[in-house]
Amino acid sequence: MGNPLLKYLAFVKTVEKGSFSRAARALNYAQSSVSKMVADLEKEWGMTLLERSKNGVCLTSAGEQVMPFLRKVLNDYHELEGQVCRMNGIETGVVRIGTFSSVSINWLPNIFAKMQKDYPGIEYEMLLGDYDEVERWINEGRVDCGFLRLPTRSQFDTILLKQDEYKVVLPSGHALAEKETISVKDLNNLPFILLDQGRKTEVSDLLERYQIRPKISFTTWEDFAIMAMVEKGLGISILPDMILQRIPYKIEIRFLQKPYYRSIGLAVKDWKHITPAVQKFTEYLQFRECMQ
Repeated sequence: MGNPLLKYLAFVKTVEKGSFSRAARALNYAQSSVSKMVADLEKEWGMTLLERSKNGVCLTSAGEQVMPFLRKVLNDYHELEGQVCRMNGIETGVVRIGTFSSVSINWLPNIFAKMQKDYPGIEYEMLLGDYDEVERWINEGRVDCGFLRLPTRSQFDTILLKQDEYKVVLPSGHALAEKETISVKDLNNLPFILLDQGRKTEVSDLLERYQIRPKISFTTWEDFAIMAMVEKGLGISILPDMILQRIPYKIEIRFLQKPYYRSIGLAVKDWKHITPAVQKFTEYLQFRECMQ
């Protein structure tokens, strides 16, 4: 079913911005997530709310009728939050988050910084692990929500946040660094350092798809360790772009000739049973890539 307030927000923002893509940029969600939330809302209500075209979207007659009510729901919810804050003196609670390293480094500090300004009473507990561990923590109730590679377990409620592009990582001066883009086939029989974040990885899938067999010299889930080993000439690797945002190493980065991505999302066991603090955290996901 998903979080109804997120669906209402996605719909209203799409109407305000005139397209799913502009609404997605405004909310800092993946376009497919915004489109799906609106489609789910239409399916649940049994009516078409938007006319879709190459030029964008516009309200149908049904959409025009429900739009004022949705705006009122969102405004009332915002006012309710403020009133509860005033009654309690502060918004309180604990958000327990399962995550992997690149999210903890690149997204969570921005979210925490923004939330702490607005809701200093909310506390955070962060568990760092691989995809399998985060899935298990969500299922066991050890965390309220978790950042994962999608798709994940079918019983989880999820929202797609980013398509994260993979890139080739090379030591400085490597022969392949002379190319602007690199074919997966160029990696055959070369020393390779594999990023393992639980289960079969996208990189393993990519290598198998092209029947490429590099010489796997090291396997680790620690991405900074991979970059350090690449810098020392111990092998090459393929890493997601998020990992490569803050690079303290002298390495070369090249695009793959055929782009390849991992899907990153947030998962919860059930949207209907999340705490108010977790609900607030999901609303602040839009600030994950905003520098303070």
